[in-house]
Amino acid sequence: MPFKKSEIWKWKNWEISWSLSKLSMIQNDINILLIHGFGASKEHWRHNQDFLGKKYNCYSIDLLGFGQSSQPNALLNYESYQDNSVNYSFDLWGNQIAAFCSEVIKDPVYLIGNSIGGIVALKAAEILQTHCKGIILINCAQRTMDDKRLKRSNVLMNLLRPVLKTLVRQRIISNTLFERACNPKVIRQILQKAYPSGKNLDEELIEILYSPSQRKNSKEAFRGFINIFDDYLATDLLNKIDTSIQLIWGEKDPWESLDEAKEWENKFNNIKRLDVIQGAGHCPHDENPEETNYLVHQFIQETK
Repeated sequence: MPFKKSEIWKWKNWEISWSLSKLSMIQNDINILLIHGFGASKEHWRHNQDFLGKKYNCYSIDLLGFGQSSQPNALLNYESYQDNSVNYSFDLWGNQIAAFCSEVIKDPVYLIGNSIGGIVALKAAEILQTHCKGIILINCAQRTMDDKRLKRSNVLMNLLRPVLKTLVRQRIISNTLFERACNPKVIRQILQKAYPSGKNLDEELIEILYSPSQRKNSKEAFRGFINIFDDYLATDLLNKIDTSIQLIWGEKDPWESLDEAKEWENKFNNIKRLDVIQGAGHCPHDENPEETNYLVHQFIQETK
């Protein structure tokens, strides 16, 4: 049975929640770190961490603003600095992950990220350089709402976008959106799209997403994230990384295009394989953990 522990790491002025699963009696020099997506937490790896911990030193972490980590106020680019405030961005989260790897894990590591956790993994890998052994992107966020993705021919969106940006800056708007989204009924509706097969869409999963949203300052990371309109795309970072990359993709993801993932595979030489999980959606690591865990293990064995 794997040994598992949860701890708090002090990063700058904040508390970061993390856990480790490993076989306590066996020395293992392979370390992996699981990085969750937007609105999730380290608990979203419920079907992966203990399994992978039987083979490797398997860490998971709550990004700043999520799960049980500190939740500072969102500081947007035009706002004056205030205590306990931060500009939520991929630089922030990428530096958090890189610092954790350097200060806590201390040895080379494989980074595994789902959704926006994939972009965080790519940014951290750029910082870590040779201390990152490999990257596994699970339905990596393609960030279609970023300014750099706008098509000049989309006249309506170009007209509406400044209004949208102005609205979501307002806390009364972002808080209202957050409160409407963060109830079990709406969470279930979103998950029904994210998990098209319905497998593992259970009460435990809803609680994993709902419980952290009830913390006092949880709406601030939401405000910060929905105001990220000009930040890294995965394609901005893939060219800057030398290490081997695996793409794992749920075939029926309603938000992140499998066709674009195929384009990445053809364009970037460091992407060594694209594995498609049939019938799965945005979170195949939780919807179909058996196949995902096997593919992760296979890639690590090929590249260790």
